[in-house]
Amino acid sequence: MSDPAVGDGTTPPAGSAPGSDPAVCYRHPDREAHIRCVRCERRICPECMIPASVGFQCPECVREGNKSVRQARTVFGGRVTTDPGWVSKVLIGINVVMFILQQTVSGFTFRFENIGFYVADGEYYRLLTAAFLHENVVHIALNMYALYLFGPPVEAAIGRVRFAALYLVSAVGGSALSYAFANPITPSLGASGAVFGLLGAYLVLNRKLGRDTSGVMALLVINFVFGLIVPRIDWRAHLGGLIAGILCAIAIAYAPAPRRTAIQIGGIAAVAVAAVAVIVWRTAALT
Repeated sequence: MSDPAVGDGTTPPAGSAPGSDPAVCYRHPDREAHIRCVRCERRICPECMIPASVGFQCPECVREGNKSVRQARTVFGGRVTTDPGWVSKVLIGINVVMFILQQTVSGFTFRFENIGFYVADGEYYRLLTAAFLHENVVHIALNMYALYLFGPPVEAAIGRVRFAALYLVSAVGGSALSYAFANPITPSLGASGAVFGLLGAYLVLNRKLGRDTSGVMALLVINFVFGLIVPRIDWRAHLGGLIAGILCAIAIAYAPAPRRTAIQIGGIAAVAVAAVAVIVWRTAALT
């Protein structure tokens, strides 16, 4: 039987005499290599040398070792990341870009805001796009400040994917309730529904963790009452987003560990389906 070719990536045969294999890197046969991987003993060049606690390892051994390392998870099952506020920052960026387009592109706001008459005519995308539009600088500043404050801690607690799903479902939930019960010719826009969903989620998660929630509860009450008494504020979107956010957070926070991911996905999907049901009901009523 012939010896394996140089650079084929195989471990030298057991019992080989020291120095019997060529002094070249197993991945780069054209390079001299006098250091061996501490796990498989293959020769590795400086490019392939990955520091270990003792000596160096080759890329393949490092990859194999990483497969056996469990991914760190948050208390609610999300992946731990080095930047837990990444999705929050992306959402803020999208809102800012949309606001700039509102100020610079003629008819942009009218094309994408939530107007029930047009939604009932099949323009359902408005129920989501409206959640990224704002009426003025004060409007977007308040909503983005709230997202900046409460987004990262919620995202850090539940992970990026769950956070993004909760935010978007809350946004659609707010638009759905506004669509269902507001005048169909009155436009509605803003991230307030999604932000109220975040506040509701923040409340649920902190209660689950046994933390004080009096501050966020007071903030929710004050802002909701403010929306009821001040004209031109769509309190229905606030309420819809709040309900959606709370329900999604309950599914995330109280799902039992053995089937946590499946129950969390099912719970968030159920909230989304409920919002769609409200939209279908309202559309049938208007058409």
